[in-house]
Amino acid sequence: MPRKPHTSPQTLSLFSALLDEPQRWRYGYDLSKETSLASGTLYPILMRLTEQKLLETRWEPSDEPGRPPRHMYRLTADGAALAEQRLAAKVAKPRTIGGAIQARTA
Repeated sequence: MPRKPHTSPQTLSLFSALLDEPQRWRYGYDLSKETSLASGTLYPILMRLTEQKLLETRWEPSDEPGRPPRHMYRLTADGAALAEQRLAAKVAKPRTIGGAIQARTA
């Protein structure tokens, strides 16, 4: 059975971090540190969610001369709703061990 989109542990970790303050703009390095996701994992997820209109993005100029602007991210209303749905399903989903259904203890 194929998994539902947006249910990988990495995507759920990112959703959790973004839902902490859904209206706050976040940059990739901050999200990488909070989720412990490597840039090669994090940025493809951010790009995919942006393409699907689940994240909005903007560029923030640097306060320090000579430093490049930062790409900022935050959840859209649809993205926040999906994130909440996927995280709730993760907590509520029973798991099977040895043929018996076990209660999930997050």
